[in-house]
Amino acid sequence: MATLPAGTSRAYRASDEAWRLSEFFAPQRTPSTDLPEVEPFLRNLTIGVLEVLAGVREVDQLARWLTEEPFRKLVTRANLSARARNARGVPAARPPHRLMSIHHTSPADSVVEATVIVQMPTRVRAVAIRLEGMDGRWRATSVGVL
Repeated sequence: MATLPAGTSRAYRASDEAWRLSEFFAPQRTPSTDLPEVEPFLRNLTIGVLEVLAGVREVDQLARWLTEEPFRKLVTRANLSARARNARGVPAARPPHRLMSIHHTSPADSVVEATVIVQMPTRVRAVAIRLEGMDGRWRATSVGVL
């Protein structure tokens, strides 16, 4: 066993080792060259988010595509949508929509910022998404339906 430098406590060393282990098991960045094509993922994620908000898909089905913060926000927004539908007496129905365009840019390696324009029956909406490459796949770190 290695000796500790003078003035270093065993608790400090244990926490330092725990930190290194947690960093090892934390999500690892993946270079863009090792990630799949981004547009099919953006299409599927956008459709999934719209279906969650319409009440025809469970938000848990999107959990693997989202990081913790956008997942929690989507859960909250889906619950608010469900309460609004119940208050009006409107049943959940699959939203008729058409993806009009997808615009994306890459401000850094393994990062994509995109806007998906969706035509709904009564209006046109934009879905803003930020993706980051983690553990060999895309994950959304931010999702906003405007």
